[in-house]
Amino acid sequence: MFFADRITKIKSDYKVLEIGPGSHPHHRSDVFLELNYNSEEDKIAQFGHSEELVTNKKIIFYDGTKFPISDNEFDYVICSHVLEHVPDVNLFLSEIFRVSKYGGYFEYPLITYDYLYNFNVHLNFLKFDGKSLFVMKKTATPLDFFKPIHTFFNHTLNNGYSDILTKLPDNFFQGFEWEEPFKVIESNDIKDFLVYQIDKSADNSNQHTVSYTLKLLLFLIKNKIISAFKNKTQK
Repeated sequence: MFFADRITKIKSDYKVLEIGPGSHPHHRSDVFLELNYNSEEDKIAQFGHSEELVTNKKIIFYDGTKFPISDNEFDYVICSHVLEHVPDVNLFLSEIFRVSKYGGYFEYPLITYDYLYNFNVHLNFLKFDGKSLFVMKKTATPLDFFKPIHTFFNHTLNNGYSDILTKLPDNFFQGFEWEEPFKVIESNDIKDFLVYQIDKSADNSNQHTVSYTLKLLLFLIKNKIISAFKNKTQK
């Protein structure tokens, strides 16, 4: 979770559910909801690591459809880095809205993150505009065009080059609290998901707008690249 400080509306007497807590849940969560994975390999692929959750708190397992939870059973629901994995976002959100009395918190990667790393377990691009959540399947975009970029950035991430994520999180992730259910809009327009303002006088093709982001990112990590190159040549 990159924006834990944005969780501000949990009152002292609230009963809090956290969905997909991973191995580092929010300290205020009382109960966890976890998907019942088909295999340990599938679980590790979704988590991105093999680290287990160690807790004495209650864990509820479900099959990926309806939550085995009563209406309004919880006061607040935390759902961080789960929505991008969900096959049916509409169904998933309807279940969260059903079990939560007073709202909750969502966090997920933005399109810029997956255009760099393209993790296969991420199924959706998401972006909230303050009123509605826009959703697009990743398969609807030309991600294969950026395969060399994915290879490069996955290599840098595996070797500890994550500064661009931790120093500029708002460019790669979105996190927000909500109090009332909101509408989900399935979009086929990539401009609904971009982080940067688009220059209408420019070529607004998918490749152009995302390439602008990639150029900025390459500039941001240039010192890291130079340093790594120097260290290698000096050995």
